[in-house]
Amino acid sequence: MSATSAAAPSYRVWALPGMPEVRAGDDLAKLIAAAEPGLADGDVLLVTSKIVSKAEGRIVEATDREAAIDAETVRVVARRGALRIVENRQGLVMAAAGVDASNTPAGTVLLLPEDSDASARAIREGLRDTLGVEVGVVVTDTFGRPWRNGLTDVAIGAAGVRVLDDLRGGSDAHGNPLSATVVATADELASAGDLVKGKADGLPVAVVRGLGHVVDPADAGGARAMVRVAADDMFRLGTSEAVREAVTQRRTVREFTDDPVDPGAVRRAVAAAVTAPAPHHTTPWRFVLLESPESRTRLLDAMRDAWIADLRRDGKSEESVAKRVRRGDVLRRAPYLVVPCLVMDGSHTYGDERRDTAEREMFVVAAGAGIQNFLVSLAGERLGSAWVSSTMFCRDVVREVLELPSSWDPLGAVAVGRAAGAPSARAERAAEAFVAVR
Repeated sequence: MSATSAAAPSYRVWALPGMPEVRAGDDLAKLIAAAEPGLADGDVLLVTSKIVSKAEGRIVEATDREAAIDAETVRVVARRGALRIVENRQGLVMAAAGVDASNTPAGTVLLLPEDSDASARAIREGLRDTLGVEVGVVVTDTFGRPWRNGLTDVAIGAAGVRVLDDLRGGSDAHGNPLSATVVATADELASAGDLVKGKADGLPVAVVRGLGHVVDPADAGGARAMVRVAADDMFRLGTSEAVREAVTQRRTVREFTDDPVDPGAVRRAVAAAVTAPAPHHTTPWRFVLLESPESRTRLLDAMRDAWIADLRRDGKSEESVAKRVRRGDVLRRAPYLVVPCLVMDGSHTYGDERRDTAEREMFVVAAGAGIQNFLVSLAGERLGSAWVSSTMFCRDVVREVLELPSSWDPLGAVAVGRAAGAPSARAERAAEAFVAVR
């Protein structure tokens, strides 16, 4: 054997034979120590979550598995038929909340450990006490993965293991800087163990030897450090759930941060807007984007002057005028404004007032559908908005200031920006209150 091959990195992984059937109250560390008394410092134990759950008494009576899944679910990520991908009480996103009806007596289901990191720590400490060894422990479970067919084991709990290997700031073999490389070491260990444990072989524990550098006595953050936080999760919801989330979470935002608005995000929202249905295969939507502070100030000043003149002609007091004008300040506080407009190109003229009125109403409804698409798409971009009707009361002024064709009818203005605070809770509305069935 050459010196080069002798120095090549390697490791060994094997499943522990002789593990008995685990029951509630069993000491897993002692069972593992009895099955493999030759454990050494630097070994990593890969323990299937199913036996951890059994030892911790996480078996519950449940003739209805779906009800058990409901009880363990905090958020539905995606649903297709009977299959649900959810976030469970442990913060893991997985199928069926990790509720397992296999390898457990009929009429019962297994729930995941309440705190898999704590379970891993208990096993590690127990092996230290029993065998006097410093090992790492990873609690594993089987996951499906977006974009990939097939299942694999991943880490849901860990102790004494560096679960993530952050290589950012280093360089590759060619000297190229590594700016985004964080290796999921604990998941790779879990998968290696699954190759020898199998899914139906009754071998719930595996050992990896030869990778002592991944054992971290400091016991950093456990496997919870591997769960991506919501703010960084670009795929937090399935397609239909994302649409519903955007619709239900959309709020009228009246206070904005000073953060600039990405013009690309607004254009993507416009692209969504113009997919709305419209009569006669027409396109009755136009969106005027006020991206410069000068254009916004010029429009809002002209609109304010027009409102004040109208209110004074109506005999309103100066106090009332000032109060009403202040209501439009939400437009001034926004870092970006959009003026949606209706165009009647392609509409039919019947020469009959009733039918001509209905024709315009069809176009107005279509324009409203486009604006709703626009607002929902902005919410999907994490942008707040407020649709204010003010431009409808001074259309001539708006057209003049923005140099719009006379055929463009402004349908309010949309203030756009990052919300300065969390949205207020929306009062619950029961769908049945708005439904008539015939």
